[in-house]
Amino acid sequence: MKRFLPTIFVLVLLSSCIPLRIAPNIKDYKLTQGKRFKKGLPKKSVFVFEDPKDANEFYDYINTKFQLNDYYVDVQVPFLVSGNTFYFSFYEVEIPTKTINLIPLALDVALSKSADMDPILEDAYATRVGNWYIALEVFSDTEEDCLSEDSISREMVLSYLRELKNEYLTTDNYNEVVFKN
Repeated sequence: MKRFLPTIFVLVLLSSCIPLRIAPNIKDYKLTQGKRFKKGLPKKSVFVFEDPKDANEFYDYINTKFQLNDYYVDVQVPFLVSGNTFYFSFYEVEIPTKTINLIPLALDVALSKSADMDPILEDAYATRVGNWYIALEVFSDTEEDCLSEDSISREMVLSYLRELKNEYLTTDNYNEVVFKN
């Protein structure tokens, strides 16, 4: 039994993947500072949700909904809430989950020692699975960050963004959105 224990331990270790980076799992939405969520986002507060759809789907949705004709679609999109004009900018962000696979690494080490071969499984050492998110920042003529905790329009804007997110996720044909407005 004592001889099998180290063998079992080595097999379990080799069959495992070691996560280097795990993408966040957002059930509904998250309010956070842009820079904290992903480098390259603004320092302002952002409304973030997972995007299960294909690339540029949100762009197409916003372009169709607001009838922007591919003009300033991802920056300064105007919308009205309670008679007040606000603007939002959005960012499609990828955060990959990255793991190290130990089996290909161990096989290459064993082959290089026994057969004096170059590594043949280098591409399988690490696995990347991309997770996509939409991050929205909101501002107005009077406020720089409408999603900050001390913003007077935060609740109105959050309500609108939740509705926008839900409409985007449930709509397949974006031309339907034009008729809803």
